[in-house]
This record gives sequence, structure tokens and C-alpha cells, in this order.
Amino acid sequence: MSKVVIKVNDNGSLRVTGDVELVDGEGNRFETKPTFSLCRCGLSSNMPFCDASHKGKFQSAVRAKPTE
Repeated sequence: MSKVVIKVNDNGSLRVTGDVELVDGEGNRFETKPTFSLCRCGLSSNMPFCDASHKGKFQSAVRAKPTE
């Protein structure tokens, strides 16, 4: 099994790479590719996937806090 990586893109989506299963609140499985993007802004017409509706309308640049 490949390691899953989720990248928080500045002003955009969550980019998911790796062998992951995506399910809804009832346990129904979404069809995914090895790499896909999840919406963070709530504007996508293809939820939960990103369709780039955020461009120019959403700002967020999350940074991890350094570990000690």
C-alpha cells in the first residue's frame, strides 16, 4: 500500500495522492483516481471534488507548526 499524502494548497484544494478510499456519511464509496483534489471552499459544483470554482474567491494559506 502506498503512503497517502494530503497537500493543503494555498487558496485552493486538498490534493490527495495515494491509495485511499473516499466514502460519504452513509459509507457509499466515491470513485477516485490515484491523485485527486477535494474542495475546501464549498463552491464546487462537483462536491466533494474541486472544480476550481475557488479561483479568486477563496483565500487560505495554512502552515504546519514546527514540531519540537
